[in-house]
Amino acid sequence: MDVLASESGVMFDVAEPFFAVLGYFMHETLLFAASGFLLLGLSDLAVDAIWIRRTARHRLRPGAMLRADSLPEARSPGLIAVFVPAWDESAVIGDMLRNSLETFGDGEYLIFVGAYPNDPATIAAVRSVDDRRVRLIVGPVPGGTTKADCLNGLWLGLLEEERRVGRQAKAVVLQDAEDVVHSAELRIFDRLVEEYDLVQLPVLPLVEDASWVSTSYADEFAEAHGKELVVRQALGASIPSAGVGCAFSRAGLQMMAAKNGGLPFEADSLTEDYELGLKLHAYGAKAAFVRLRACKGGAVVATKEYFPGSVQAAVNQKARWMTGIALSGWDRLGWSGGFAERWMRLRDRQSVLAAILLCAAYLTLLLWGVLQTRALIMGVPLPEVSEALQLLLNVNLAMLGWRLAVRFAFVTRAYGWAQGLRSIPRVLVSNLISMWAAQRAIYRYLAIRRSGTTVWGKTAHRFPIQVPAE
Repeated sequence: MDVLASESGVMFDVAEPFFAVLGYFMHETLLFAASGFLLLGLSDLAVDAIWIRRTARHRLRPGAMLRADSLPEARSPGLIAVFVPAWDESAVIGDMLRNSLETFGDGEYLIFVGAYPNDPATIAAVRSVDDRRVRLIVGPVPGGTTKADCLNGLWLGLLEEERRVGRQAKAVVLQDAEDVVHSAELRIFDRLVEEYDLVQLPVLPLVEDASWVSTSYADEFAEAHGKELVVRQALGASIPSAGVGCAFSRAGLQMMAAKNGGLPFEADSLTEDYELGLKLHAYGAKAAFVRLRACKGGAVVATKEYFPGSVQAAVNQKARWMTGIALSGWDRLGWSGGFAERWMRLRDRQSVLAAILLCAAYLTLLLWGVLQTRALIMGVPLPEVSEALQLLLNVNLAMLGWRLAVRFAFVTRAYGWAQGLRSIPRVLVSNLISMWAAQRAIYRYLAIRRSGTTVWGKTAHRFPIQVPAE
């Protein structure tokens, strides 16, 4: 024990200055984290309130429960082009194409798959799907470049197809090489692109009970695509494309191409889908986030896919999202629009700050544990917390309880009560990944700033052995 005896016989702790410094740092990290969480929590509460009000009013309106099977037919049915960028996707692209063709069935659509000349396995997998509705577009540049660059190659392939047949497509749908599509989505897109330049359907990650990393995506998407995008639309803010399960009108993409040197996607962007949604809004285009049940009592029409199941893969993917949206997105898109649009952009870009606040909170817990252990051994009191800070902690604790309840509610709605309950402890997994991803995102952003180049930061994908029922 680090104590000494004075001449008077009184014992004192020689490590007291060290623990005093720890106490000071604990107070400062606690104040920083609590203040930051209060601000972010108030923003979340505002979104919750808007969603509750909007949902209540929507359900009270006659005819509000529109379903995919009762959606009016398109006034002018047209050709739908489905873009599937594929770099190193030989393990999944064949199964995805076969399932998509079977699910979509007969209809006016073509699937354009973008591949690279130095990826013969993916090219062979696409060619193994012998169907007149599949178009393989092999770009001239070895891969991988960026997903946006691959999408631009598919755009050029579509233009060539249009010239060949003398007919323009009506819409362009984006899907990934691991996606499980829904049989109703092309019909929804065919109808709604007559009204909107961007139509986004929900994305529902496939859950794996054995992997809390993969299933943590389900928790996040259940809330983001069940509430966040609904609120954005209610406020008249931009609807960011998720890059899958979305359709762009041919005219909307042509407008973006005209403003971008002939190509609609920014080839040097890490999050080209997100950026395209915001830019369309800035140019006055209309967008819609659409949640429709397939039929009475049926599930929501959505794109499903497996997300990364390992911590490393999840960190890499989320670091790319953070870099593209929170950091590079600030540089590339800036701040524009009215209050609602700026508020939503702030929420998009707060992920790195939220991760820093989480680091501060966990550091506070660690310091508290050290000081609590010393207090029990030495019989000394813990550093005092002011009444104002204690009130702040109580408010944050109440908001944390509300956040967990909201997460439980949205996950339960999407996946059932068992997953809803599991979503509560899975918050710790999401926090760990977010903190690690934020560190990597900052390094990646600085590297991009130095080099001025970006590459396709993709992850390995899987396609389900048994496709889940709709």
